[in-house]
Amino acid sequence: MSATDEFKITQIVDNGQVVQLTLIENVSTEPISQKQMIIDNVSKRLDAETKEQVMPLLEAILQAQPTVNIRSYQQTQITIGMPKSRYEKMGRPQVGSVLGIDIKKL
Repeated sequence: MSATDEFKITQIVDNGQVVQLTLIENVSTEPISQKQMIIDNVSKRLDAETKEQVMPLLEAILQAQPTVNIRSYQQTQITIGMPKSRYEKMGRPQVGSVLGIDIKKL
């Protein structure tokens, strides 16, 4: 299994001979309401007639509940250490630069 993902540099530590890059997946996440997740999941499981009867009741019940926003995706973080010469051959990427990383089991 192989996947090439984009990672954004969040930190660079340069000690003169070795450069350490801290990367996090370059994925845009947006908070999603817990209420909306409940409504969507219930909606998927009901036929049209039952949905017509249940959804107004469910929405009324959820209106009384506090809105809790949750993240819908947990990002992967990677730390890479490399010789400074290799870092320079990569073009000296800076914080905020995006790198493509190919991850696969060998």
